[in-house]
Amino acid sequence: MAPIARFTGIDDLVGRDLLGTSDWVLVDQQLIDRFADVTGDRQWIHVDPERARRDGPFGSTIAHGALTLSLCVTFLEEIFSVDGVTYMINGGFDRVRFQTPVRAGSHVRGVVHLRHTRRMAAGARVVVRTTAEIQGERRPACVADHVLVLQM
Repeated sequence: MAPIARFTGIDDLVGRDLLGTSDWVLVDQQLIDRFADVTGDRQWIHVDPERARRDGPFGSTIAHGALTLSLCVTFLEEIFSVDGVTYMINGGFDRVRFQTPVRAGSHVRGVVHLRHTRRMAAGARVVVRTTAEIQGERRPACVADHVLVLQM
């Protein structure tokens, strides 16, 4: 398991670049199918391995873009924490780009960089850039700028 970067407060976070890298996560067909069940997005390119092999452009099923993006949220908890923060609010995404499809059976991990911080009365607004890397691929699956509100 990757070590969690622990910051002693918001001031310790300010001025950082790389916040950390998560462990690899297997994106297998079972995870893709469970995501399809929750979202209702059951397009064959995600849930029909035989047809995806036969008719699809990638040779296998691929993860939903929204699944890849949701993993970017999951990676944050594994990568860093800030002492004194009582909760972190997901403020959304300013920019998201999907660059490479995640084929079923791939491993992905998140690399998180700090982009901006702005102090607020009871905490800070923080923007981090998460790059979802695919093991063995040159280009990432996803690059997303994530807005977080850290409440003290």
